[in-house]
Amino acid sequence: MNNSMQRQFSPYSFHGGTVLAIAGDDYTIIASDTRLSEGFLIHSRESPKLYKLTKSTVLGCTGFHGDALTVTRNVAMRLKKYENEHGKTMSCSAIAQMLQTILYYRRFFPYYTYNIVAGLDAEGKGAVYSFDPVGSYEREKYRAEGSSSAMLQPFLDNQVGRMNQQDPSKEPLTKEQCLQFVKDIFISAAERDIHTGDGVLINVITKDGIAEEFFPLRRD
Repeated sequence: MNNSMQRQFSPYSFHGGTVLAIAGDDYTIIASDTRLSEGFLIHSRESPKLYKLTKSTVLGCTGFHGDALTVTRNVAMRLKKYENEHGKTMSCSAIAQMLQTILYYRRFFPYYTYNIVAGLDAEGKGAVYSFDPVGSYEREKYRAEGSSSAMLQPFLDNQVGRMNQQDPSKEPLTKEQCLQFVKDIFISAAERDIHTGDGVLINVITKDGIAEEFFPLRRD
């Protein structure tokens, strides 16, 4: 009887986590949970997936934690180089284009990350950019990425996207309403996804800067 076991090496691991962003008329809210896990093992309960890039732009990056660290380090290095050469910070749309080139450069061995760039555009309006693994991106009003995205994206379509389509005259979500909505949606995600939990770090981006808020989730 042959009891030998065969093991296969994989350069990728999935460390869970969820990132969500919603753009308003004069604000953008981006949030992530703080759980870093692999399968049923929790590596850390205090590992948010949000990275402040400028005073008005935040990158949400989840997936394989090693690739997420590499992507964010490359972005930070290029931002610093741009600031030294041009004497100003890069705009949100330019950061999205830069991230596109970083991801496309590795298209034959892609980074295992789910990325969202959130901030304000040149007119002060909220902007959310979502990406596929090889760099294709688009500007959207809202996007969920990560382990709970399959559950949260249809919910966003119904509650945020469909609301304005059915009644264009209806007032858009205020910043306070959007903030409460984000908390509610992460509570639902934590109830149904073992890779999302412990807490939510929320960044509210306005013309006055980036305000942070922490919201606890279930820890089991």
